[in-house]
Amino acid sequence: MDGTNDALGDLDEALLARCAWLYYNDGLTQNEIGAQLNISRIKVSRLLEQGRISGLIQVRINSRHQGCLELEETLRARFGLGDCRVIPDAPADDLNERIGQAAAQYLMQHLAPDSLLAVGWGATVTHSIRMLGHVARQRGVGLVSLTGGVRTYVDGMGMANWDRNIHVIPAPLVVADPDLATALMREPSVARLMDMALNADFKLVGIGELSEGATVVAQGYLSRDEVEPLRRRGAVGDVLCRLYDEAGQTLDLPLHRRVVGVDLAQLGGTEKVIGAAGGRAKSKAIGAALRGRLLDILITDETTARLVLEQPGEGA
Repeated sequence: MDGTNDALGDLDEALLARCAWLYYNDGLTQNEIGAQLNISRIKVSRLLEQGRISGLIQVRINSRHQGCLELEETLRARFGLGDCRVIPDAPADDLNERIGQAAAQYLMQHLAPDSLLAVGWGATVTHSIRMLGHVARQRGVGLVSLTGGVRTYVDGMGMANWDRNIHVIPAPLVVADPDLATALMREPSVARLMDMALNADFKLVGIGELSEGATVVAQGYLSRDEVEPLRRRGAVGDVLCRLYDEAGQTLDLPLHRRVVGVDLAQLGGTEKVIGAAGGRAKSKAIGAALRGRLLDILITDETTARLVLEQPGEGA
């Protein structure tokens, strides 16, 4: 086993289960487990890490303080959220990965057998898809994309070995011609997938800030030169490659007419939309998405939650 993204065979999965039991239940060290199972400490460490990332290992912390409950309750009340999860700060870790894992854990607790999950694109969502793969296969959970952008979804699903019941809109995320975007979304097969996504049991989206380092810029959908003019027009963030202002209202931009996928009015008209995002740079975009009622479930980190609650403006 060379890395944490390798698929587990039956023998390795059984070995992982033994390692996890000995480590979490019996309290053995990784060296002690290696000696007992006749494998190296490095292999024990890799198995435990792969189990955590893939969702095979789920750690539950039973404490009334877990999840920053006070912040969760305040966010629910302020913005009329159906649910909220706030994870403790850990500055040294990859925040996108931690929040993606928190979103996956939330979905593991709520996705029923044979249910359907609709997903947006971006790093945080990809981390969630990767971690959900094992549970999805066990429960027969389906996956449908909320937008075009085949490569992004295929890469995420490939890492998860999420190999069945997958529905991806067969188009780029952004096309060159607005008329082409309109024509694609009128195609019966694409329209059917968009309707399926809007009626999914849960929808999971990332939230991006508007900056030169934002994913929408890194992926080439906006140029660096366009960022400041869009800020002057009031843009603060994006969901599903749709930019919105401080009130969470979609801006009238030429870019939006070239996007293939669900728009924010459609998304906001549905239930069980999970926004998974965090970090100081994204706090303004997250607050605006909440004020615009673009989502009804938020998963974020402690610092971001506090910054969102410090922002002016009324919630729900």
